[in-house]
Amino acid sequence: MATVLTEQRTHRAPNSRPFGLSTRLLVLTVLFVMLAEVLIYLPSVASFRRNWLTDRLAAGRVAAMVLETTPEGQLPRGLKWRLLDEAGLRAIAVRGSNGTQMLSAQPMPQDVRLLDMRNPGWMALMRDAITDMFWPDPRPLQVIGHAMTTSERVEIVVLPAPLRRAMLEFSSNILLFSLLISVITAAFVFFTLNQMIVRPVRRLAENVTSFQQDPEDADRVIQPSPREDEIGQLEHVLQRMQLALGEELRQKKRLAALGLAVSKINHDLRNMLASARLISDRISELSDPTVQRFAPKLIATLGRASQFCEATLAYGRASEPAPRRSLIALAHVVEDAAELAGIGQGSDVEFALTCDPGLKIDADQDQLSRVLLNLFRNSLQALQSGRDGAPCLRVDAKRAASTVVIYVSDNGPGVPDRLKPVLFQAFVHSSRPGGSGLGLAIAAELVSMHGGTITLVERGPGACFRIQLPDRAKT
Repeated sequence: MATVLTEQRTHRAPNSRPFGLSTRLLVLTVLFVMLAEVLIYLPSVASFRRNWLTDRLAAGRVAAMVLETTPEGQLPRGLKWRLLDEAGLRAIAVRGSNGTQMLSAQPMPQDVRLLDMRNPGWMALMRDAITDMFWPDPRPLQVIGHAMTTSERVEIVVLPAPLRRAMLEFSSNILLFSLLISVITAAFVFFTLNQMIVRPVRRLAENVTSFQQDPEDADRVIQPSPREDEIGQLEHVLQRMQLALGEELRQKKRLAALGLAVSKINHDLRNMLASARLISDRISELSDPTVQRFAPKLIATLGRASQFCEATLAYGRASEPAPRRSLIALAHVVEDAAELAGIGQGSDVEFALTCDPGLKIDADQDQLSRVLLNLFRNSLQALQSGRDGAPCLRVDAKRAASTVVIYVSDNGPGVPDRLKPVLFQAFVHSSRPGGSGLGLAIAAELVSMHGGTITLVERGPGACFRIQLPDRAKT
């Protein structure tokens, strides 16, 4: 019960996450826009502070012009206060070659913070802006700037509190504006990427979860969308993978059912083979020459079939025993396999064997015979479906150092290109209706157990298989 509940929670996980991809995308978009605004904020607030001070210097220049046009000592005190109050200044001084002109409503403060605005650097502006906002200095600011002529300069004295209030107000406006931009940008990005990426990815996740529950159900295979981007390619790849996996599972299921059926009938089949072997033993006692010729081959074939059934019943599947290798005459094995396949006297197929009569091969005789028999039967079936001239089956063998090379070829229609990549895989191909596709798979397994290889080679019309069997390593 606990396992079932765990699986159900796992299946619901893609749809029940409180902080899924969509939410993360929205939050990250807001954070990234705010980060960009923070990077822009420092030069912005520094520029605002510079402009604020520059405006005060401009007001100081206007007041200085009033000083220049008014005889000394004749400017009314009330007008002085008004000029300074309108400009937001505590004092104004114009210094040049003709001396210094001062306008102040009260005595000049002695403890001031000097700030030269004639040629400020951006790093200094940003540093001073942050300092004035977060670590304010209560001392008045004495700001120096250019006057109307290059030979003069204007100095003003301002309090830091109005500057800090203006900077805080500017910062709050920037913050609200940045939040508005972030929300609008995040909304556009969210809805766009949600349609283009998040929803297709969620569809893929839901399909994989559904397919996981029953991979053999063809209705659960994803149907790709018309899009041609990376997600569309992913959908097509996922569809091919699901189809291949479903077919593989169905094949495994069929093989399991086949194994169960074989295990049930194997015992009875072995009894039948035992009876047939007893009868063949009795037949071998007859003096007829034809009987004496074929009886030993029949007895040997029945013996191999019985041993194969016993191995199948003991292991649960057709597991091959390790080869019992010995030096045997290759020509004798080839001729026996050809006779068992029905090639020889009375056959329409011309058979040719080209090899040294004394050629010995280090192999298991029964397993090598099965390899050749499977190849011969495949060739005979191919020759029935078409050929180039009279049907012909050839075997060419030679020794190259410590390896024996055997060529089995025919003049049939050859192997279709679509079957070449899976030629030696069981149950995945058959060139004829009703074929199981097991013959070449069995041959490849037996050759591999000998440490050899079997390959399809191009040698004229028809099909040609090359078997390479090395001798055992000397100990």
